[in-house]
Amino acid sequence: MKRDTQKFVLTAMFLAIMILLAVTPLGYINLGFMNATTMHIPVIIGSIILGPKIGGALGGVFGITSIIRNTVIPNPLSFAFTPFIPLYGSEHGSLLSLIVSILPRILIGVVPYFVFKALNKHLKGKKQPLTLGIAGVAGSLVNTILVMNFIYFLFQQPYSELMGEAGTALYGVILGVIFANGIPEAIVAGIATAAVTAVLFRVVRNPEF
Repeated sequence: MKRDTQKFVLTAMFLAIMILLAVTPLGYINLGFMNATTMHIPVIIGSIILGPKIGGALGGVFGITSIIRNTVIPNPLSFAFTPFIPLYGSEHGSLLSLIVSILPRILIGVVPYFVFKALNKHLKGKKQPLTLGIAGVAGSLVNTILVMNFIYFLFQQPYSELMGEAGTALYGVILGVIFANGIPEAIVAGIATAAVTAVLFRVVRNPEF
């Protein structure tokens, strides 16, 4: 019962943090043509602390807030994140945007758990800050790499028109976003995950680790 209570309280805490981030500029940072984000950090930490099921659910919440944010405060690339914004050069949106908004965000709440568990087992519980940091980086990169590749493969035509590039040059733009935005986001996520999760592990004794 105590364990269930801890899970409930921590889940509520992570949800509260995500809602706070979503309704303030801290969660979605406007870069002009798209948003950078810190919303993935509580999802990653929740995944490691609470497991992949709750982590995946937190990721789903992240995805829903992304749809709402891009609908209410659109930017030129919002058509890839919400079906309520018309595709660039079109008069209608696409349901494929739900894949971009939700699937990678669910995986943010799944991948870090298994990365940390595998590394922790391999290193026999040693170097925990390092394994936590790597799990944080992995969760962040899963988000960036999948989101940008989904945009390329599902919205190649409108994205090409928006960016004024095509073919290999367009994928070069995708790689540029991954490196320019994704790498800094991953580093921040890794540091935050290592710092915050280490503290939470002292408070919550997780029998699985």
